[in-house]
Amino acid sequence: MEKPVKVAILDNSIDPALYDPVSHWSRYLSVPWQAFRPKQGYLPSLEEGFSHLLLTGSEASILEREDWVEEEAKLVREGLKRNLAILGSCYGHQLLALALAGPKHVQRSPQPEIGWLPIRVLRSSRLLGRKGRPYSFSVHFDEVIGLQDPFEVLAATEACPIQAFCLKGRPVWGLQPHPEMDSGTARRLMRDLSGLNPAFKSLAYKALVSRARDSGLVRKVVQAFLEARPEDLPG
Repeated sequence: MEKPVKVAILDNSIDPALYDPVSHWSRYLSVPWQAFRPKQGYLPSLEEGFSHLLLTGSEASILEREDWVEEEAKLVREGLKRNLAILGSCYGHQLLALALAGPKHVQRSPQPEIGWLPIRVLRSSRLLGRKGRPYSFSVHFDEVIGLQDPFEVLAATEACPIQAFCLKGRPVWGLQPHPEMDSGTARRLMRDLSGLNPAFKSLAYKALVSRARDSGLVRKVVQAFLEARPEDLPG
């Protein structure tokens, strides 16, 4: 009998009043879900019927790891053993690589990316669809690097060679952009972060005055994630 879909959202935000990824993602979920705050010591029990893990973005850096990060990484590894479907976005993408490939596969980005960027889809996949250059919002200062078999790189930009990856033969994906953030939400986040950090303001200015370009990847991504089953191949 097929296991019912139930999503655990691992909310990696530091200040939900500033950045609230649960509200961004949950509006696209048509299945039961429950949110947990790893930084506060709250993680899901995998004995409670969860079939999917969604790892959100964060204001934190993957290079400055507190104890809760390793606890979440342990949960991810246990989820993999239990054949759960797993999707990580931005910080969650980096945490997924950290958990499954190790710390040498995350680093500070030589060139941060902020704004609506064309993502070069390198190969067709369930997650991103056919090859092409869809636009999606990004804001990141760290990145995933150097993944090799059994990982497969699905998308890249000129500044960031691993924009998306999958684990071959498993419904496990990492995605650097924030497809779940609409243009209004993205602009508010950039303005709020600029008010807190003058250095961020100078980096975000070009994005704030640019035209938002969003290809609507979120629906394709969420559909692929929710339809994934342990026997599915992500490619």
